[in-house]
Amino acid sequence: MNTHNHKSMKKLRANIDQWLDRLDKNWEAMPIKRQHQVILYFFTAYVLLTAVVIFNVCHDTAEAKNRLAVEHIDNPAQEGIESTAQQQDFQKPIIKK
Repeated sequence: MNTHNHKSMKKLRANIDQWLDRLDKNWEAMPIKRQHQVILYFFTAYVLLTAVVIFNVCHDTAEAKNRLAVEHIDNPAQEGIESTAQQQDFQKPIIKK
């Protein structure tokens, strides 16, 4: 990493730390009752988002009528369509030294 990127990363880290410090100070300055309300709002949003995602997954799964077909796989080499590379591999003996 060159020095320019290193300095940019340090500056970004410092800016993020300052932003988090201001956020923490604002949170601490907030009355406890308001903190509880904010936490409740975030928790409610989280529960609603989770419910929507679960509903969509269940809906999409129930709606999908695709079935996985499990069938025998035929060997294409049995049909007589072998490449010359495969034939050459079979013709060369393997010699261990």
